[in-house]
Amino acid sequence: MDIFAKMHHDENMERVAAAKEMGLYPYFLPLENTEGTEVTMEGRKIIMIGSNNYLGLTTHPKVREAAIAAIKQYGTSCTGSRFLNGTLKMHLEAEEKFAAFVGKEAALMFATGMQSNLGCISAVLGRDDVVVIDKDDHASIVDACRLGFGKMARFIHNDLSSLERQLKAVPSTSGVLVIVDGVYSMGGDIAPLPEIVRLCQQYGARLYVDDAHSLGVLGPQGRGTAASFGLTDQVDMIMGTFSKSFASIGGFVAGDADVMEWVKHGARSFIFSASIPPSQVAAAVAALEIMQTEPEWIERLWHNTRKMHEGYRSMGFNIGPSETPVIPIIIADEMKTQLAWKALFDAGIYTNAVFPPAVPPSKSLLRTSYMATHTDAQLDYVLETFYQIGKELDLFNASVEETAELASIG
Repeated sequence: MDIFAKMHHDENMERVAAAKEMGLYPYFLPLENTEGTEVTMEGRKIIMIGSNNYLGLTTHPKVREAAIAAIKQYGTSCTGSRFLNGTLKMHLEAEEKFAAFVGKEAALMFATGMQSNLGCISAVLGRDDVVVIDKDDHASIVDACRLGFGKMARFIHNDLSSLERQLKAVPSTSGVLVIVDGVYSMGGDIAPLPEIVRLCQQYGARLYVDDAHSLGVLGPQGRGTAASFGLTDQVDMIMGTFSKSFASIGGFVAGDADVMEWVKHGARSFIFSASIPPSQVAAAVAALEIMQTEPEWIERLWHNTRKMHEGYRSMGFNIGPSETPVIPIIIADEMKTQLAWKALFDAGIYTNAVFPPAVPPSKSLLRTSYMATHTDAQLDYVLETFYQIGKELDLFNASVEETAELASIG
């Protein structure tokens, strides 16, 4: 049988073709220009409410200047892995800064956030180990566990009794690692970290928190989920990405110095990938410095977050368990979700349409997210437009009970 034959009879690809034919395909749309809260698409300005640029720092002059200065000094790439010729002094200095920011002894930077999880988690897991993950954990965590030699178990999203059942089942001879997202990227809800820490300590498990969507958002100066609960010392490893609040690309994992030394010599995505380019390191460090010295960015982010939570809830939209700038508009019906995405796009608003298998069946949604740099006028227009489209398409009746478990992506 031809290995390519399945591609011509795949249900998902048939749905893609149908969506394209109807003009309802919401993916891979090219941006002609971006100014943060506004982008240019198809020659017109569109309000962006689908970005992870939570603090809006991708256009901040200090971030841009830092990236340009790094290119002038170092060029565009190191053209080698950190293990060999790709380590610059600025890499080591940046790792010290990010480790200190999240309250850990050491950090290791990777070329992407996904590579951070793939490399670190798979390096830590041995053949006799067990990793216990939330069912809504990011896809990079799932893939990392598959790459590791240990056994993977999953617990119901944010369900502490389910987590405890999994921990009880771990043999006493096995090492155990629990992995959760700090903020979940589809639901916008926060992991119940105090209770998770208690269970990890009770059952002798180590705890790894993916703070991709938490850094720059939660805690003092945006230091993340553990800092927001005062539990930094009780979380063993903290992962962060640069492609959200840090206005760059790349990622890091921080923890005890001896653990990070192990990861440095065992993480395949670190050893066998070229190092993060100097311009991206400089941009991320500049964003970090802004977080630490200009608190108004995080304050404004939460002003906008509260405004949108209150607005959507008052209109009757189902936004699920969201507590953060990630706000899903849960529509459930796939066709209505497609029509709502297209109507918003035509009205000058960009959202992320999410369908099965990225979410469970009958739980299609529009993933919206907000920036510190959104103006009140922009957000008012978004709310007004959502209300009009909600009335036209009857989007105010989605069942909250049907949306308790959201699958997690990107």
